[in-house]
Amino acid sequence: MFRFAITLGYLACLAMLATPATAQLLLPGTAEVAQATAPRRAQPVPNKPVSEEEAAKAARINNWTVGVAGGLLEGTFIRYAADLGKALDDADNLRVLPIVSYGAVGNVSDLIYLKGVDIAITYSDVLDHFRNVERIPGIERRVNYIIPMFQGEVHVYVREEIKSFQDLVGKKVNFNTVGSAANYTGGIVFDRLGIKVERLFQNNSVALEQMRKGEIAGIVHVVGKPNDLFAKFKPEPGFHFLPVEFGAKFEDYYVPAELTAADYPNLIAQGETVQTISVPAVLAVYNWNKDTDRYRRCVRFVEYLFDRFEKLRDKPYQPGWKDMNLAGTIPGWTRFPPAEALVAKAAAQASAEANLSRAQSTRATADNKAEQERLFKQFLEWSKQQKRR
Repeated sequence: MFRFAITLGYLACLAMLATPATAQLLLPGTAEVAQATAPRRAQPVPNKPVSEEEAAKAARINNWTVGVAGGLLEGTFIRYAADLGKALDDADNLRVLPIVSYGAVGNVSDLIYLKGVDIAITYSDVLDHFRNVERIPGIERRVNYIIPMFQGEVHVYVREEIKSFQDLVGKKVNFNTVGSAANYTGGIVFDRLGIKVERLFQNNSVALEQMRKGEIAGIVHVVGKPNDLFAKFKPEPGFHFLPVEFGAKFEDYYVPAELTAADYPNLIAQGETVQTISVPAVLAVYNWNKDTDRYRRCVRFVEYLFDRFEKLRDKPYQPGWKDMNLAGTIPGWTRFPPAEALVAKAAAQASAEANLSRAQSTRATADNKAEQERLFKQFLEWSKQQKRR
């Protein structure tokens, strides 16, 4: 009887672990029960599309779709990427997909290696990382820029007891996530200032809470101002921004900037400013071979951007679009040839219009030199406004 009970227990265990191979070992009838109660195996998902009609639709959707690496959700890049997605959208003729990514360095890496990414927003100093650290062959030829964008300010936010950069030596400072602008540009700032800290790399929204608890001394954030991370932050007594002084150490890619009460009224007192530096953002593109489909998509993206740029300078888009210059240049970068061609075309058209305007004003006021000069200056002012667009 005892042996029989053991046998039943053993077979019951087999029933619980039953597979088609073990089913034959079960007591009579148990195999059928196991098969009846076992969940049905999922059927393989058919390859898409499954018909010629769907194949045609898929081709239509994908033919002119461009992916834009836009950075972290709490950053500035993703907002501009979203603007591009809205302003340039033209259904099947052009669809722009903003992609949440790792940030300035990660965006260029995605531009080079990640399928579906043809455009990226990054900072102008990032290309040096791929030249000198990753040593990617021909990086200047492979990654071009379309236009310069907004300025990204360096924010160094610290606890009350930190009065200068020297006070941070040996302490824990967070540089946002790996691949972000804070990680790269922030690291350059600390290296050039000779400030050695214990560098942490986690999301800055998490790091701010650790600052409250006294677990870290400060955070570094490189982003266009004002940024929600600070604008919506409930200030702690004594927490403040450290000034970053512009000097010879930062003359290669950076320019002087400031943070004001208008930017962060909750963190900076009215009338006060905090000196810092900023780095230009860049709309970058992968320079595909001319005979590829990806190259044609990038060309169309550029054409739509130039054609609809005035739309981006109006509401509801980011106010930084108003300050951008399509003809602006970025030292150390090569402009995407189709974009360069459009800039040259616009410049030639402006020059021709200027000559025509001068000739017309001369004919209209042949005996009035002052009127000729007034009309020409009026045109030059109009031309400047056009170039800013």
